[in-house]
Amino acid sequence: MYKAKAYSVASATSPFASTTIARRDPTEHDVQIEILFCGICHSDLHQARNEWSGVMPTVYPCVPGHEIVGRVTRVGSGVSKFKAGDLAAVGCLVDSDGTCPECKAGFEQFCPNMTLTYNFPDKHTGGVTYGGYSDSIVVNERFVLRVPSNLDLAGTAPLLCAGITTYSPMRHWGVTKGKKVGVVGLGGLGHMGVKFAHALGAHTVAFTTSPSKKDDALRLGADEVVISRNADEMAKHAGSFDFILDAVAADHDINAYIGMLRRDGNLTMVGAPEKPLPVSVFGLIFGRRSLSGSPIGGLPETQEMLDFCGQHNITSDVEVIPIQKVNEAYERLLKSDVKYRFSIDMASLKSE
Repeated sequence: MYKAKAYSVASATSPFASTTIARRDPTEHDVQIEILFCGICHSDLHQARNEWSGVMPTVYPCVPGHEIVGRVTRVGSGVSKFKAGDLAAVGCLVDSDGTCPECKAGFEQFCPNMTLTYNFPDKHTGGVTYGGYSDSIVVNERFVLRVPSNLDLAGTAPLLCAGITTYSPMRHWGVTKGKKVGVVGLGGLGHMGVKFAHALGAHTVAFTTSPSKKDDALRLGADEVVISRNADEMAKHAGSFDFILDAVAADHDINAYIGMLRRDGNLTMVGAPEKPLPVSVFGLIFGRRSLSGSPIGGLPETQEMLDFCGQHNITSDVEVIPIQKVNEAYERLLKSDVKYRFSIDMASLKSE
């Protein structure tokens, strides 16, 4: 074991503060990574403040962060995919059983014995896993990803959650050239959805409640922007979409978007509203439409996504902050006061 610098919270109401945590020394198949950037995901806020206590109670002290980009500093004797000096990334998973049908199919995100990057039982240390708000991390090589060398690293970090969360359902539902795709909500997830739909060749329509976001949506790659509060604009697109990605985590009328789907169209939820949304089943029946949800992707698909981003020069739009401003960033996140993700420059941790 060795000591690593980190920022943690001691309780649901405590601010982040500098600390040291214990990391395991690399074993035969481990990769040690110096963390250069770590994105701030909204789920970090939920976990730090124990807002998911009914599903995933937070164990304190908690070190969040599952959007990790860095450089390999050391590898175990059995590691063949990475060497010291390589760029590397770690997302939401750091382990799985590797033997279940889901793992064998490359869907580690559905493994019943997966280990999340933070606030999850750590079979190596006997405690819980600590995430990327730290200067280093040690991860089994199966869960370490290659980073295309042409990508900006600060903007690459959020791809490990926001990127794969939006890319995965688009690939699953066959988004490609000739398809009409809608993206609901233009935040941390939605802005990536617009970028991917555009890069995949689809006719991309962004739905937003804010007219002020129209120019930004067009800049991100939308072909059209619909102000969802405008009934006339909405009516023009009724029954015309092959696929809609709904990235809104607040209460909203999902039936308005189900009605936008053509026959056999799909609406996938990646935003997670706190309370259940009423769904008109007739809207699904008439048109043989479907409503589904989607989490992150597995390791093969996450690597595919990173490679796709390298080919199309796609990164997240980020505001880079020092670790010392993480408390302020959380307060701004609550107000959606960021375009469109925060990325922590971990060089700032060296001064602690």
